[in-house]
Amino acid sequence: MLRLTEIKLPLDHAPDAVEQAVQQRLQLPPGALRSHSIARRGYDARKRGAISLVYSVDLDLDDEEAVLAAHAGDSRLGRTPDVAYRFVPRPAADASRPVVIGTGPCGLMAALVLAQIGLRPLILERGRLVRNRTVDTFAFWRRGTLSPESNVQFGEGGAGTFSDGKLYSQISDPKHYGRKVLEEFVRAGAPEEILVVSKPHIGTFRLVSMVEHMRATIEALGGEYRFETHVTGFSVGADRHGARCIEGLHLADGGYVEARQVVLATGHSARDTMLALHDAGVALQAKPLSIGVRIEHPQSLIDAARFGQQAGHPMLGAADYKLVHHAANGRGVYSFCMCPGGTVVAAASEPGRVVTNGMSQYSRAERNANAGIVVGLVPDDFRSAGETADGIDPEGPLAGIAFQRHWEERAFAAGGGTYHAPAQTVGDFLAGRASQSLGAVVPSYKPGVTPTDLASCLPGYAVAAIREALPQFERRLRGFALADAVMTGVETRTSSPVRVPRGADGQSLNVAGLFPAGEGAGYAGGILSAGVDGIRAAEAVAASLAAQDQPVRLALRKLAGS
Repeated sequence: MLRLTEIKLPLDHAPDAVEQAVQQRLQLPPGALRSHSIARRGYDARKRGAISLVYSVDLDLDDEEAVLAAHAGDSRLGRTPDVAYRFVPRPAADASRPVVIGTGPCGLMAALVLAQIGLRPLILERGRLVRNRTVDTFAFWRRGTLSPESNVQFGEGGAGTFSDGKLYSQISDPKHYGRKVLEEFVRAGAPEEILVVSKPHIGTFRLVSMVEHMRATIEALGGEYRFETHVTGFSVGADRHGARCIEGLHLADGGYVEARQVVLATGHSARDTMLALHDAGVALQAKPLSIGVRIEHPQSLIDAARFGQQAGHPMLGAADYKLVHHAANGRGVYSFCMCPGGTVVAAASEPGRVVTNGMSQYSRAERNANAGIVVGLVPDDFRSAGETADGIDPEGPLAGIAFQRHWEERAFAAGGGTYHAPAQTVGDFLAGRASQSLGAVVPSYKPGVTPTDLASCLPGYAVAAIREALPQFERRLRGFALADAVMTGVETRTSSPVRVPRGADGQSLNVAGLFPAGEGAGYAGGILSAGVDGIRAAEAVAASLAAQDQPVRLALRKLAGS
């Protein structure tokens, strides 16, 4: 088949408009187009009030070669890419059972592919089943009762379960692993439109049932789950060549799991796991991250600013945005994890600390839009801060954890010490005065907010950079600097502050058999990219087992030949 891209049509085009546009673009004779299907649908909103839909279409034609020849040089026409997933070869039947730590999108996809290969993975999750976890999370939001092992960050489904459920990414994906992730999600109950729309999303409630369906699939293929099983230590030994290798995992309940292949898919908030890896001598690196706040506007304001008179059109849905500003102090300020028609959620996972994040349901029908407005940091920022929480060396690879904890504790104090979050109106923030009350924009954060001065729980350079950025964002999105817009702090979990470096074989640089993957290891950012990295990790495990098995196979062949 052939794929034709960049077909632009009005929002209210006729049902046969796509077919007519294909016929016209390619000047096809009658009957030459046997059938067509939509491969991708997005929209072009660069001209506010004159928004068009943009299609990519797969074509079944009578004579593909003739059409290609007639339109040689047209970059918008080419062969439909082969996106089918092909499993790597299955290792020997007696291959050791791999262990996956974590059931977020990375661990979930790693476990699924391992199970589909036939390797019957053991999946360890420190948190609870997704529905039990949902009860615990809502209890925290309603009553401020934090369960450190079952919350927005920990439990079946990972942090992405309580998010907008965005399923798009800008990662390089030459093998189309992203398509594999989306197809598995559809099989698990996601709407089929996620295979077509340019910015697919699912929303929290749909993610819950999908996670359950995928768990059932993995178990049916021989995988085994163990919930409320917290890995607290890593046993590292030496192989027959003297190289360091993983041997097993210590558990919080005193148990021990032997393991020779471990996929580390713990997510970006498993700080104690990073400490345990450090204690075991696993190579770690400090990595950049960001800090800032959540900002809320009426969704209707964002819709009007982005879409003009076409705001509210059913083909467009709730509007999103993406903003970047380079401040005079050298800091980059950008919008992060924008949630149209969503809510700001309490995302703490440790007592005495406040963290914010954003979430939307599939309908994106809530009153407010929210996004992180965050400032980029580099490891030197952690070191210069000199924070030494929990005895962490400010010069070491875990310094970012101490940095995050410091500002989360400041936010907890500024909010009143009850998991209420510190909040400030944009008008007060720009004027440099503490908020005594809030205005027309009602904050969605639960269990509640405390009006205050956010400068008390952000680094000074971040405050200065955000104050400079907001008026600049107003120029690009009218109403963004609305005086009554609400800012809630703090947003610290944009990514992992630690990277677990790995080699080309997917394994830790200094501990064989340990396969760092996903957001927690510093190799993904979001549901889709984490799922893709989970597939890569599963394939790396299979390749490792196949390589170990190779000498045995060669010996058997020699014996058979004799």
